[in-house]
Amino acid sequence: MRSAPYYGVTMVGVAFMLSTFAFGGLGSVGVFLKPLSAEFGWSRAQVSFGYTSMALSSALSSIFLGFIADKFGARRLALMGVLAMFVAMVLLSRMQTLWEFYLYYFLFGSLGFSAVGAPLMASVGQWFTDKRGLAIGVVAAGGAFGQGVFPFMARLITSGYGWDTAYLVLGLIFLIMGLPLAWMVRESPSRIAAINNPNDHSAPQDHYPMKPAEVISWLGLAILFCCQCMAVPIVHVVALTSDMGFDPKTAASIFMVLMISGVVGRIAGGGLCDRLGALRTYALMSLGQTVSAVWFPQITNLVGLYGLAVVFGFFYSGVMTSLIVNLQAMTPPRMTGRAMGFGVFFGMIGMGLGGFLGGYIYDLTGNYTAAFAYASAAGVINLCIIFVISLRLKGATAKMAAV
Repeated sequence: MRSAPYYGVTMVGVAFMLSTFAFGGLGSVGVFLKPLSAEFGWSRAQVSFGYTSMALSSALSSIFLGFIADKFGARRLALMGVLAMFVAMVLLSRMQTLWEFYLYYFLFGSLGFSAVGAPLMASVGQWFTDKRGLAIGVVAAGGAFGQGVFPFMARLITSGYGWDTAYLVLGLIFLIMGLPLAWMVRESPSRIAAINNPNDHSAPQDHYPMKPAEVISWLGLAILFCCQCMAVPIVHVVALTSDMGFDPKTAASIFMVLMISGVVGRIAGGGLCDRLGALRTYALMSLGQTVSAVWFPQITNLVGLYGLAVVFGFFYSGVMTSLIVNLQAMTPPRMTGRAMGFGVFFGMIGMGLGGFLGGYIYDLTGNYTAAFAYASAAGVINLCIIFVISLRLKGATAKMAAV
């Protein structure tokens, strides 16, 4: 099917909504930490490993699905992803054992989240030459919106009707609203050309200072530590604030504020990429994320927690947008799906490690102080890697200009 040149704006809206669903399901894990621990007697580390199971399965399948997206496009994958998310949520509503919990989240990650995430990002970015960062930022904002709204909604349903009903309602929303949106996915003319002629490397836009493998390797290493930093607050802030004595609805509302702030952060991050450059924006947002993460266990008043949620949400979300823009800006269209797939691979491993280790450190120490300190330490390592990437890019650009 031919793609009309104006369809890029429609694709931004479609991808925004599908990202809302995918990241909404991903971010809801933290809401179920205490209810599942109370009903089944599972530790927080055990429940947190459900998030890790989802993250690792997403990581592994995203590489494969990235190749599929470069060969066949994103629409079929989006349809598969919506159906897989629906099935996983329905099965979670009926689970009774820990192995089922892990298996169904593995399904959600491997065939659901990963099929909707990287392929859509690869598709949307290629619709734009100018304002690509802003377009990607808007799409990424859908993820933040979903991570704010869906966990809050899940908390309300859980409080009134139980965790099983919450899972079922989420699944039905994915199915009823997600399938029509997935059918609307289309590829840009440049992506269609790259898919139809995968071995054509002669276009001027196919020449970049750094080789794609090197770009993916360096950025992947940075993403690994960056996502450990962001995962601890995302997975554990509801449990942390509940431990402080706040009621479950208030704890969930703090998380919602964090994610809603992320909507602004992702759009702003995309706009800054267009103005400052993607790598500089990534460094700036990473610094803010690293500094703010460590403060969550130190602030015990409600106003301060809401304020910190706004700050962290803005910076962590800007990190995510700038990472996506970096991967797309530094790799050719014929490899966009693979680049995004590897980015998700490293990101989900980092998110999975961060989510699990946050719960594990809590179980060892009995509080979250050391867990959030570990998050910021991972952020420092990420900043060091960004510095190395900037030096390498500067040298490669100078070498390319001299040829």
